[in-house]
Amino acid sequence: MQEPKVTFELAKTFGLMEEEYNRILEILGRKPSYTELGIYSVMWSEHCSYKNSILEIKKLPRSGGRLLVGAGEENAGLVDIGDGLAVAFKIESHNHPSAVEPYQGAATGVGGILRDIFTMGARPIAALNSLRFGSINSKESDVTRTKYLFKNVVKGIGDYGNCFGVPTVGGEIYFDESYRDNPLVNAMAVGIVKHDEVAKATAKGVGNPVFIVGSSTGRDGIHGATFASEEISEASEAKRPSVQVGDPFTEKLLLEASLELIKTGVVVGMQDMGAAGITCSTSEMSAKDGMGMDINLDFVPAREENMSAYELMLSESQERMLVVIQKGKEEIAKKIFDKWDLNCVEIGTVTQGPNVKITYHGKIMAVVPANTLVLGGDAPVYVRESKEPAYLKEVQDFDQSQLAEPKDLNEVLINLLSTPNITNKNWVYEQYDTQVRTNTVIMPGGDASVVRIKGTTKALAMKTDCNGRYVYLNPYKGAMAAVCESARNVACTGAIPLAITNCLNFGNPYKPEVYHQFREAIRGIGDACKKLNTPVTGGNVSFYNESPDYAVYPTPTIGMVGLIEDISCMVTSYFKNEGDIIAVIGNVSCSDSIGGSEYLQQQFNLAKGDAPEIDLDKESNLVNALVQLSKAKSINSAHDVSDGGLAVNIAESCLINRTLPIGCTVNIEYKGRPDFYLFNESHGRAVISFNKENEEIVKNICNNNKIEYLNIGKTGGNSVVINKEVNIPLEIAKDAYYNSISKIMES
Repeated sequence: MQEPKVTFELAKTFGLMEEEYNRILEILGRKPSYTELGIYSVMWSEHCSYKNSILEIKKLPRSGGRLLVGAGEENAGLVDIGDGLAVAFKIESHNHPSAVEPYQGAATGVGGILRDIFTMGARPIAALNSLRFGSINSKESDVTRTKYLFKNVVKGIGDYGNCFGVPTVGGEIYFDESYRDNPLVNAMAVGIVKHDEVAKATAKGVGNPVFIVGSSTGRDGIHGATFASEEISEASEAKRPSVQVGDPFTEKLLLEASLELIKTGVVVGMQDMGAAGITCSTSEMSAKDGMGMDINLDFVPAREENMSAYELMLSESQERMLVVIQKGKEEIAKKIFDKWDLNCVEIGTVTQGPNVKITYHGKIMAVVPANTLVLGGDAPVYVRESKEPAYLKEVQDFDQSQLAEPKDLNEVLINLLSTPNITNKNWVYEQYDTQVRTNTVIMPGGDASVVRIKGTTKALAMKTDCNGRYVYLNPYKGAMAAVCESARNVACTGAIPLAITNCLNFGNPYKPEVYHQFREAIRGIGDACKKLNTPVTGGNVSFYNESPDYAVYPTPTIGMVGLIEDISCMVTSYFKNEGDIIAVIGNVSCSDSIGGSEYLQQQFNLAKGDAPEIDLDKESNLVNALVQLSKAKSINSAHDVSDGGLAVNIAESCLINRTLPIGCTVNIEYKGRPDFYLFNESHGRAVISFNKENEEIVKNICNNNKIEYLNIGKTGGNSVVINKEVNIPLEIAKDAYYNSISKIMES
């Protein structure tokens, strides 16, 4: 088949700008071949090159704490957890594929992030996710498509994780019309590796053989990276072929074969073939140490006939790796992959560099300097215009005193407990295998999930967090809040926050208002991470999350991992015993501002005001206090105050243990309107419960950490009772909290 003639007009259809096309001509000193044009187009897409974001991302703290491998160094970040062990974790988006093919888009998102973990030599121990969809109970719009997306994304995640054999232990799910056309599907994975078994994504040693291992290569996923770097439109439906197709059973075999191979010590480097497939793995591994590769595509196992060099290079078929093996050790690799019934084919060799040379059917199809393709090399880097959005002044100019005061706070609380953003997501969790491998000790639905590390006393707490509405109202404070809430969540289990990974979901970076949101969010994440000593291990940028009708709330999702040294000190979120003291600790003297709250959204259909105030010193002190309280074994529960405010937190503390809910009687003195006090979402607070004899210990720990303590009541009874305003029987509250999503999805 004759390849199309290379012109700038063709380059434009590949997503390249004129200045980029001219730069390719300058680099090569000639017009690129069709295959070379495809290589540059995917590697210089935003999804691979981060050309519009890297200068801002570099401002994030990328060292400190227990960090062993930081952002951009390898396939995933690595953090020391003692005893010769490290935790590898990362989060990435699969938004655009999930918008047009929700089942496969979500499933392959899970598959890709798992490969990033075991390519490091780490065995995955948990998967999480962060999901955003349009409204599923709106009376003003057709929710049929949103329900379809929601249902199939959840099924894709569940089926892949369940078949692969990794527990899907937690995450978060939000619904808002801003996500109607662009659902956000962010997948996170966590794994454990011994320090001396870490694999790197590099190519070293001239003459070392290069192998492609795993599945055969097909035409699925071609130009997937480019597809992820443009806005969703009516034409997106025609790009279904850009969505990969996953096979979790093959991925499980690939996991076992890869880990076995790494343990032999013959692996020089290994990289997952994710975005841009063979193109990305060959160029990135080569560029890392200034090497090159000679690749012969004749040897690539193909599952479709008459594939071109362009198609083989750009295919994003799943469950594949590129591996560099020590010369003379080829049979070791072949024997292992043959045992697991997987392809293991030598397709080239490492060269002195700097070029990656591609041949096919006896012809040279591409000769490209590896360093000119990659992030951190000579790929384009841009500084985009930034302008504060005009809407910010409008939404922040908000007088909450003009709102009508509700007559029945019982009704308000029931509505909040049943709203899709707050209600328990058991309809989702029950489709996931949360206990495979038998290490999960805190299941989804609490502050953070906890997975034990067998053979040790240790456990890892993990959570994803972001309230996009906060970031929309105040990008800086909203992004800080995402980091701080994730830290509070893992600290509520007794875990020390270690580090974060992030998935930065925004609109079109060429729009100055969007870029302002992005820059301010990066600043907020950086300030919070510096204060909490939680360096950034890496992650993902996802731009262009908008359509002609909707732009998503800016959503910088944070994945946090924390360490529990002694699992016997672990704390859960729910009340345990009749007669325990209930206390609020942290930012007790909080504001009564309801800006950005779920109460304001649900009761008045408003997304206005400023994001809740956040004090990084108080956040850090609260995290330290929660960890110390757990180590002292002085508390029976801890639950951070977030969506829905204090009243929702108290009700959830009664209900999270579904099989044995416990009521409470709370009395709090406050000034002003009860609805503003009970439902504001001020940060830096947690509700704890403990035995009466431990009160002095609790007070001392709070005092030593310079945080406030307020005794507000006791556990017990069959109702949630808060002052004179709230008195709801547990059965009614339980029905609202656990059955709302299933009722919506069945309607």
